[in-house]
Amino acid sequence: MYENLLKTVTNLGSPKILVVGDFMLDVYLYGDAVRISPEAPVPVLKIAKTEYRCGGAGSVVGNLAALGATAYCLGVIGDDRNGDILKDRLTKTDSDITGLFEATNRPTVSKQRLIGLAQHLHRQQLIRIDEESTEPLSELLAQKMLGAYEQRLSEVDVVCLQDHDKGLLSDSLCRRMIELAVKANKKVLVDPSPTGDYSKYLGATVITPNRRETSAAVGFEITDAETAARAADELLHRLKLEAVVITLDREGAYLKTQETGRMIPTRARSVYDVTGAGDMVLATLATSLAAGCDWETAVQLSNIAGGIEVEKFGAATVTAEEIADEITGRNAGSNSKVRAVDSLVQELERHRQQNKTIVFTNGCFDVLHRGHIEYLGFCRQQGDIVVVGLNSDSSVKTIKGPERPINDQIDRSIVLSALEMVDYISIFDEPDPLKLIKKVKPDVLVKGEDWAEKGVVGREFVESRGGRVALARLVEGRSSTATIEEMKSLEARS
Repeated sequence: MYENLLKTVTNLGSPKILVVGDFMLDVYLYGDAVRISPEAPVPVLKIAKTEYRCGGAGSVVGNLAALGATAYCLGVIGDDRNGDILKDRLTKTDSDITGLFEATNRPTVSKQRLIGLAQHLHRQQLIRIDEESTEPLSELLAQKMLGAYEQRLSEVDVVCLQDHDKGLLSDSLCRRMIELAVKANKKVLVDPSPTGDYSKYLGATVITPNRRETSAAVGFEITDAETAARAADELLHRLKLEAVVITLDREGAYLKTQETGRMIPTRARSVYDVTGAGDMVLATLATSLAAGCDWETAVQLSNIAGGIEVEKFGAATVTAEEIADEITGRNAGSNSKVRAVDSLVQELERHRQQNKTIVFTNGCFDVLHRGHIEYLGFCRQQGDIVVVGLNSDSSVKTIKGPERPINDQIDRSIVLSALEMVDYISIFDEPDPLKLIKKVKPDVLVKGEDWAEKGVVGREFVESRGGRVALARLVEGRSSTATIEEMKSLEARS
């Protein structure tokens, strides 16, 4: 199963997704809670940093971009500073914002969170201040929205409706959008409003309510797999859906289709913040289904993506690379050396504080041989911590051709993890490792001596930071390509 998951997440492509919904600006004000106010029994927050993120439907857009999809935004914002900031953040994701209409009579929906340090150690949300209008759109604005929707529909692969009940997705507009999408043979994914009245989603492809929202919609509490199954079955038939995905936090998700119904479990997590988890699930489902995968695979990937997201603070994005690393790490054992980039960077910072020398090298490491072992041994001699950038399967195909790699990235990472001279492995998709090198910031960059004339990728960056490049002697006649060709020759002779 893990091979199918990995193959899917590394081949999501660049689907076009139309996101319709309530676009919001999330504002985070970070500071130290230094004392109690003399005016009232409340903490005084000394602001150190202000951060802006895309929220609501904007969070879905950010997650789609992180997964490699192209998002088209369709919604309403205010003619105000928050709207300008939100448009700027969305533009930086390379998403199309021409479908964001400005309304002079309503503000950009914003959620301002004041974040203090709990016991001077951990971030803790102290209060949230919301600015919004939930009034229905004017008839003129609703018609503009519908016109833009019809114009975009033929260009996209999937439609996402992200409904926060802020007055945009009215019953009539929602129903009409679903009708048009069905007529155009487009899948419609709905993250429903918390109101409990789901009748306006009739005929959509799938809805993705959480436990609380589902309970409100069906009129009974979702406490276990049995009640989840009963609720999913009711929603599936009542709304004439293709599927229902009920997210059940630490238990995973319940998937119901016309053919099957089953619990899709997830790995236990250290939940830091559930903000944005539903947005991540919707984005992953949309991208996976657009790539042509089945319901079960799509939900499994969404579980993984949502799980990674809740370990981050606030509404955060999750990349396809992080999902792939999670899959690889799960199947390499609990002591896997495989790390997602963000996790790797944090661990390397800890090593730097201990004055450890970070060594980086990269390669395909497809069919391991003596040359690889001596090469990695050379890396170990150059410092304290050896990080291997491992080319992903898609990256190897780009470099070596469609018949490579012989061993997939999970198998290659497991073999490398077994070597004592390797401390960490990070899988990257690009043809060269420059992007990864800039994040790792190694003290020593190692390549084979055959790169002396070709030019070592990352040399300028490493040397500009006071680091150095070391060229390893190659073992003559030993290479993966030579080994593979010899095996082919033996097979042909036999």
